[in-house]
Amino acid sequence: MSLTREERKQYDRHILLDEIGEKGQLKLKKARVLVIGAGGLGCPVLQYLTAAGVGTIGVIDDDVIEQSNLQRQILYTIDDIGKSKAATAIKRLSRLNPFINFHLFPEKLNSKNAIELFNDYDIIVDGSDNFPTRYLANDAAVITNKPLVYGAIFKFEGQVSVFNYKGSATYRCLYPTSPDPKDSPNCSEIGVLGVLPGIIGSLQANEVIKMVCGIGNVLSNQLLTYNMLTMQQMVLAYKKNTSIEINELNPDYNYACGIKVDDYGITKNQLKALHENYDLLDVRELHERELHHIGGHHIPLSELEKRSSEITTDRDLVVYCKSGIRSKKAIQILKQIGFKNTLFYLNDSIF
Repeated sequence: MSLTREERKQYDRHILLDEIGEKGQLKLKKARVLVIGAGGLGCPVLQYLTAAGVGTIGVIDDDVIEQSNLQRQILYTIDDIGKSKAATAIKRLSRLNPFINFHLFPEKLNSKNAIELFNDYDIIVDGSDNFPTRYLANDAAVITNKPLVYGAIFKFEGQVSVFNYKGSATYRCLYPTSPDPKDSPNCSEIGVLGVLPGIIGSLQANEVIKMVCGIGNVLSNQLLTYNMLTMQQMVLAYKKNTSIEINELNPDYNYACGIKVDDYGITKNQLKALHENYDLLDVRELHERELHHIGGHHIPLSELEKRSSEITTDRDLVVYCKSGIRSKKAIQILKQIGFKNTLFYLNDSIF
């Protein structure tokens, strides 16, 4: 394998660097990287890995573009609303660099497809926004012996680390157990500063390039934290926990992370099949409901416990939010309070 004349022109500024040169650029061309998620973190990761010349890039994401994404997911435009994130990202990135081989996976990462997917790549980048996927990605990376580049964001703060790199510590060494779902809101519930994922995602891409080219100090056994409001950055050391063994995937990472519910998740089509013999409960915030809703009673998740008496118990109840995560939490709360009627949640987006 060698660089073509056009590729040398494309990567000229890399090749000029003694630390990379043509040899390093060839390593990038040969590299195979899988990016989980094409959202806030995935967009900058994908843009910079594509621009850098990573030869094969896989993108796995089953989500579609929403208007609220545009504040931070800068691969997309207003014209892309409703389209597949993964497919739209690849279309846009192909125009940035025509020398990249893209693999599209418009599906969710799960315990059935993770091992096969990971085996086909050299490095995995986790751009997900939920704990089940993070634990799944970690465990699959350990089983397949792949380094995992981790990034996470919360309002104005971000984290970056590299797990399972040459036998280094893993995500479970840093976070052995998942936090309670009630204590781990996502961006749709609390918001996020738009430029934050751009910075954290760029740092993730930087770790990939360092590993591929064999330059610099990789963030293994180290957690970088970044605060956008104070501009303070810290690198915290942590150790590998040799007592943790990961030999197989959990069949249900939602259950392992404490957000499994006993009753059923239903789709939009299944909801129609109930023929309106149910009550609807919207647990999103008021500003979300004002933009669009499908009816029903409105009680934000944060107010559900103290306002649960407003909900009737003589009919089936269908709870909805944006993606199903808050709905599952709502069902858990109602069950703990003592609701005995059948509780469903919408497990796909209605917006």
